[in-house]
Amino acid sequence: MQFAGRFNLLNMSTLEFNDRFYQMTGMLQAFAFNLTKNPEDAKDLYQETAFRAMTNREKFRPGTNFKAWLFTIMKNIFINSYRRRVKRNSIMESKDNLYYFASRDGIGNRAETDIFMKELKKLIAGLDESLRTPFILHYRGFKYQEIADQLGIPLGTIKSRIFFARKELKSHIDKRYDNYASTRLAHRY
Repeated sequence: MQFAGRFNLLNMSTLEFNDRFYQMTGMLQAFAFNLTKNPEDAKDLYQETAFRAMTNREKFRPGTNFKAWLFTIMKNIFINSYRRRVKRNSIMESKDNLYYFASRDGIGNRAETDIFMKELKKLIAGLDESLRTPFILHYRGFKYQEIADQLGIPLGTIKSRIFFARKELKSHIDKRYDNYASTRLAHRY
């Protein structure tokens, strides 16, 4: 009898997998709420976890801790989402990091922001393809290793290319906006 039960774990069917997932629903939803502190975000996190678990069910190793596997998926989704949100909200406007461009504080000039973003996109588009692609992927929240794997390029090369892309963009921004940043700061204080 034990052998038959063990055999079923090694060859878990979709039905068995779904049943075990369903049994974890309450704990997953509670964990999602604990992470997000928001009912809607918790629902989204739970749904994303369910989707990833179902689409990657072949990666689960039978005989290991199913609950830990699901909670790890959820925790990683939450952490990556948080990192992307932080990165998206901290675009720098000035060369000296004097103030945040995408800050939630204060009321900004929307036209000024739109113009700056259009010019920034042109500068990024002007980068060499070998620098632009890793830079854009990193900006979108991908980790260095994920970019290296996706592009089939060594990790060190990816880090160097992102560094050189930033350096080139900073140089262009310094040339174009040196007077602009100084003038704007003078009016601000």
